Amino acid sequence: MVKLLLSWLYILYVALALFCTISQSRKQGEVMMKSAIYHSPEFVMQPGSVVNRFYYNIDFPRDHIGIKKFYAEVVDDTGESVSLHDTYLHHWIVMRYYQPVSTQDNSLNQSNAIFVRNSGVCHNLGQYFGLGSETRRTENRVPDPYAIQVGNPAEIPPGYEERWMLNVHAIDTRGAIDKLGCTECKCSLYNVTIDEFNRPISGDYEGGLYCCYDKTRCKVKKGFEHSPRKLYLRYTVNWFDWNESLLPVRIYIFDITDTLKFSGDSTDVKHECKIEYEVQPCKSVMPNDKCTDNKRLRFSMPQGGYVIYGNAHQHSGGIGSALYREDGRVVCASIPIYGNGKEAGNEAGYIVGMSTCYPEPGSLVINTGESLLLESNYSSSRKHTGVMGLFYILVADQLPHQTKFRDALFSKVEGTHLDHSGFIVLLLALVAVGISAVIVRGRNRAEDGYEPVSM
Repeated sequence: MVKLLLSWLYILYVALALFCTISQSRKQGEVMMKSAIYHSPEFVMQPGSVVNRFYYNIDFPRDHIGIKKFYAEVVDDTGESVSLHDTYLHHWIVMRYYQPVSTQDNSLNQSNAIFVRNSGVCHNLGQYFGLGSETRRTENRVPDPYAIQVGNPAEIPPGYEERWMLNVHAIDTRGAIDKLGCTECKCSLYNVTIDEFNRPISGDYEGGLYCCYDKTRCKVKKGFEHSPRKLYLRYTVNWFDWNESLLPVRIYIFDITDTLKFSGDSTDVKHECKIEYEVQPCKSVMPNDKCTDNKRLRFSMPQGGYVIYGNAHQHSGGIGSALYREDGRVVCASIPIYGNGKEAGNEAGYIVGMSTCYPEPGSLVINTGESLLLESNYSSSRKHTGVMGLFYILVADQLPHQTKFRDALFSKVEGTHLDHSGFIVLLLALVAVGISAVIVRGRNRAEDGYEPVSM
């Protein structure tokens, strides 16, 4: 009987702990979650124009926080979403840096700025957040109880403060003679021979970022005129004030164009991430849906952990990307979502979203130094210039402190949508059943041990 009583006391303890977990979860969801909507400075677009602007010390949540989601899209001066058919969002990225508090303006002083990059190996891909045309329909919520930790006072140098930089690259394709060519930054459409740093562009470079830099212009139809428009990148940040219930994650961005460069001895290795590449058209005669450009990259994981999120970034023509473990198991496969309409978020011919992966915490572990394989696939029925093959993952060092029993019970209770009083009733019923079981078991044992006295 003592063992049975102890068993039911343990169940009672777990149930009480579960109740506290539910209460805390609801408190976070209903009270502690914060959200704010911000706008970039305005940028004026006219047919064929390009903006590739960098905005420093942008509006952003301050203090020690855990970011749960970052959403962004291009809007006009009335707040309406702008279609990719009119303004193609090549990319937006947000980077984190420290700068002395005494720096008053919103410019960047390279001599005293300290950039805080993600955990990836590509020095030129240090952003914390970033997407492109797929921004409206790509889920980037960080799953509970994880968050991206920023603003930790212990990490900020004395006399400095944390700031954020936003880069917006957009192309106005209204009236363009070749919209896809403009979005792929074909040099012949931009009539440029030098890049933004006045360096000559190689003759075999047919398209990419070197040709569609800030203030360039893609060719539009002769006689086409349209009024300039004021646009903004509207971004929404969801976050919690940092607390002990949150678990931090590391951000990794991998690039399919990454190559290793050795200088000096073999231990001095530098990753050269070119960010973009070209897709050559099929040479053999075959159906268009059979023409596929497959690019692969094998690399070592810098620091292992539990993968809790993943997705890829591709341009038009992309048909999917995947990350594999050393034994061939899939870490995450991300497939593009193409629009089929005219409205913002469903523009035909454009990638308007990428599928994402949310592995069950603890189910997917990558080891430090493990050899991973990144794969990026594009349709090669025609040539594509300036395409990308990036892959994002979030990695955690810790798992939530929950037993399988609590997880199962939590899912049952959560599925019934019980309020606090309902849960208390359920808990009392559970206790009553336990006590009854103990009493009945005791009576049964007493009856089993009764012997009549013979006269």
